Amino acid sequence: MTALRKISMAAIGLVTLTATSGFTATAPKPSWRLSDTGVTARFRGLAPVSDKVAWVAGSGGTILRTVDGARSWQRVDPPGTAELQFRDIEAFDADHAVALTIGEGDQSRLYATADGGRSWKESFRNDDPAAFYDCVTFTDRRHGLALSDPVNGKFRILATSDGGKSWAVQPSTGMPDALTGEFAFAASGTCLVTADHFGSGRAWFATGGGERARIFATTNGGRTWRVTDSGIPSGPSAGVYSLAFRDPWHGIAVGGDYAVPETAPDAAATTRDGGRTWTPARAEPGEYRSGAAWRGVTTALAVGPTGSDISYDGGRSWNEFDSGSFDAVLCAGGSCWASGEQGRVARLHG
Repeated sequence: MTALRKISMAAIGLVTLTATSGFTATAPKPSWRLSDTGVTARFRGLAPVSDKVAWVAGSGGTILRTVDGARSWQRVDPPGTAELQFRDIEAFDADHAVALTIGEGDQSRLYATADGGRSWKESFRNDDPAAFYDCVTFTDRRHGLALSDPVNGKFRILATSDGGKSWAVQPSTGMPDALTGEFAFAASGTCLVTADHFGSGRAWFATGGGERARIFATTNGGRTWRVTDSGIPSGPSAGVYSLAFRDPWHGIAVGGDYAVPETAPDAAATTRDGGRTWTPARAEPGEYRSGAAWRGVTTALAVGPTGSDISYDGGRSWNEFDSGSFDAVLCAGGSCWASGEQGRVARLHG
C-alpha cells in the first residue's frame, strides 16, 4: 500500500453525533460525552490511563494530555513535529508515554517522554525507505514492540527493553512470509496489541490488503510468530483494522473497508484460544470499524467513522448505539474513551 493511500485515510468525511436504536428493553444504552479539546487534529492515537488521565495523539504533530478526567487538556507535543502524523501513543501514567509517527522512510519515528510531555526524546527514526511503521504496544513498562509493513517479504518488528528510550530492529527469521500486497492499518493504534502489561510476552498484530486478512501472534516477546486466517474479508483497502484481547485467550477483531465505510459484511470475529482460531460474529456491526476495546469480561466496544457499537456477549453480536465519528476506543481504570476527527474526544457514560 502506498503512503498516500494509508495517509489518505484521514480524509474520511464528517459524521454527526446522534443516538440510534437497537437495544432490548432491559439492556443499558450507553452514550458518548464529548470533551472540548480546543483543537481540530484527527486523533487516531489514544492512551487512557485511568478515569482522570488520558493522552491523545494525531495529525499536525498534535499530542494532548488530561489529568482531570477531560475537563481540560494541555498540548504537549514534541517540538518540530508539525509536519508529522502521530497514529499511536502508549502511556503508563501521567508522566510517561511513547508516541509513534507514521510514513515512509524517516517519517516513521518514536518519541518518549518521562515528564508529562514537557520534554521528549526522539528514540527512533526509520532509515529504511521500504519500512512504514503502523503501531506500537508494550507488554510491560520496559518491553515494547513496534510493527512495520513488510520489508523484503516479511513484517518488520522493532523492540525496546528500556521503556521506549531505545529501539532495535529484530531478526526476521521467526516471522512468517507476508502475502502479496499484505500490510497493516495505521488506523487506531490497535493493529498491534497485547493482552496485559505484566510481561507475558504475548502480542498480536492484524493485516489486510492481500488475498486474506490474517492475525499474527507471539508468545515470546516477538522473537517468533505464528499466523492464522481471520475469516474477515480482505482487499486493497480492506481487512482487520483493530484487535483487542482481554486476557491471553479471549480476543476480538474488527475491520472492513475504509473506502466503503457504510457496509462491511462479516467484518468482525472472536477467538477463545489466543488467536489460533477465529469465529465470525453472529451479528457484526455491518459497517467499517477501525477500533475495538474490552469494557469488561463480556462487554466490548467498536468504533468507526460511521458509528459506535457495543457487544454484551464477548463480540459475538453487536448493536449500534451512536452514529458519531470516532477512530479509536480504549478503556482503562473503569473508564472508556474514544477519539477521532476534528479534535473529537469523548468518555462513555451508561
